[in-house]
Amino acid sequence: MAYRDLRDFLNTLEKEGELRRISEEVDPVLEITEITDRCVKGGGPALWFDRPKGSRIPAITNLVGTERRMNLSFEANSLDEIAARVTSFLDMQSPQSILDKVKMLPKLAELGAMFPKTVRRGECQEVVRTEGFSLFDFPILQCWPQDGGRFITWPMVITSNPETGKRNVGCYRMQVFDERTTGMHWQTQKHGAEHYRSARSRNKQGKLEVAVAIGSDPATCMAGILPVPPDMDEFLFSGFLRRGPVELVPCKTVELEVPANSEIVLEGYVNLDELRTEGPFGDHTGFYSLEGLYPVFHVTCVTHRKDPLYLSTIVGPPLQEDYFMGHAIERIFLPVMKMQHPEIVDVAMPAEGIFQNLMIVSIRKSYPGHARKTMNAIWSLGQAMFTKVVVVVDHDVNVQDMREVVWKALCAIDPERDIQFVLGPLDTLDHAARRQDLGSKMGIDATRKWPEEGYTGRWPDEIRMDAATKQRVDAMWSRLGLDSFKR
Repeated sequence: MAYRDLRDFLNTLEKEGELRRISEEVDPVLEITEITDRCVKGGGPALWFDRPKGSRIPAITNLVGTERRMNLSFEANSLDEIAARVTSFLDMQSPQSILDKVKMLPKLAELGAMFPKTVRRGECQEVVRTEGFSLFDFPILQCWPQDGGRFITWPMVITSNPETGKRNVGCYRMQVFDERTTGMHWQTQKHGAEHYRSARSRNKQGKLEVAVAIGSDPATCMAGILPVPPDMDEFLFSGFLRRGPVELVPCKTVELEVPANSEIVLEGYVNLDELRTEGPFGDHTGFYSLEGLYPVFHVTCVTHRKDPLYLSTIVGPPLQEDYFMGHAIERIFLPVMKMQHPEIVDVAMPAEGIFQNLMIVSIRKSYPGHARKTMNAIWSLGQAMFTKVVVVVDHDVNVQDMREVVWKALCAIDPERDIQFVLGPLDTLDHAARRQDLGSKMGIDATRKWPEEGYTGRWPDEIRMDAATKQRVDAMWSRLGLDSFKR
C-alpha cells in the first residue's frame, strides 16, 4: 500500500531507526543546515526539528538522504525493482491474439488505477487562512551565509498551461521577500517559465495563478523533480511510483488542484509584468548562484493541516540529499533512455558532477561513430541537454565504478582524435558558461577504436589472470595465512 502522507512515511522511518527527533531549539537560519549537512555527509538519519526558533511548526530535513531511505520511500528493496516495473510497461506490445489481450488486462488495469483522482476535501485544507497569515509563521530556512534570505527549497509549484489547460508540477526555489511574497525561480527552459511566457503573450498586464504544495508522501513530493515527457502529468507518474493514485483537491481561491495529503499549501498568483531581484542562493553546484530578475509570487491564501509539518531540503557542496533524488531518477528512467536508444547499457552521474556536469554512458558499439551518435542523443533528451561532459565507454566498462571508468577511459583516448566540442543550452546555474543559458559541451569517445574510425594500430587485450591459476590460488589461500586480506 502507498504511504498515506508524509507523516505515514516518517512513522516508517522511525520504526526502521532512520529518523531522529531533535527537541532542542535550533535556528532555521543556518543552524538547521549545518546539522543537516553533517548528517547527510555522514550517512545519518532523517531529522525532525521539534522547536525551530521563531516557529511553532516542526521542520523536517534529510528525508531521503541515503539510498536505503530512498528505497523505503518507494517501498522497494532497490531502485532496480522500480526500473523493472517501468520496463514491464514499456515492453507492452500490441496484442496479436485473444490470449495476448487477456494477458495485458492486469497491466492495463494497474495503469488505469494510477491516474490522479479529484476528491472533495483533503487534510491540507483543515485550516484556511486568507487574512492574518505570514510566511514567517513557517520555519523556512536560510541555508548558507550569503543567501539573499530564506528560501522554500522543496515546493511542488503547480501551474496550468494558458493555451491547453494542461497542468505542470515543478520544483523551483522560492525566496521569501516578506510575509506574503516570494520569488519564483523559473529558469528559461522549465515548463513553469513556458506557462509564464505563454500567459504574457496573451496579456502582459495579467496574472498567472499558482499553487504551491509543501510536504506529501515521498513519491508525490518527487513529482516536481521527475523528468517526465512534456505530455505526461507528473502526478500520474507519481501514482505509478507509489502504486496508487494521487488524490487532488481543488484549491480555495485559484483554479488549480493540489495533493490532498499535503501539509501546507500556498495559493496565489504571479503578475506578468513584475520582476524582482532574487538571490544569491547557495546552490547544488556547491557555489552561490548570483542575483537575477525573476517573477514574484503573491500569496493570497494559506491552507494547512491543524498541526502541519514543514518539509525542506538542503542543497550545497556534494554530497547532499539531492544526489539521492538524482540517482533515483537516473535508475528509474534508464529504461526510458534505453527504449529510445537501445545501444545504451548503463548510465552514471557521479555526485561530484552535480547532475549536469558529467554523464558516463556505456554502449554496445555497432558501427563507426556510434559513440558520437550517443553523445548527440544525450544532448537531445529533455533535461539531459544541459550535460556539460558526456563520456562514452564500451559495454564491458562498469560505469558505476569510477576507478574503472577513469582508468579505462584515459587509456582509450587520443585527446585530439576523440574529444569533440559543441555549442548549446546550458543550465542557468552554470556560472562558468560564456553567457547565461548558453555555452560549450564536451563529448569524449572512450570506446575501443576501430580501423573504420581511422585507427591503424592493434588494440591490446586487457590483462587478466587465467581462471585455472585463480582457482589454484583460491585453494591455497587459507594455508598462506592471508585470510584477513581480500581475495
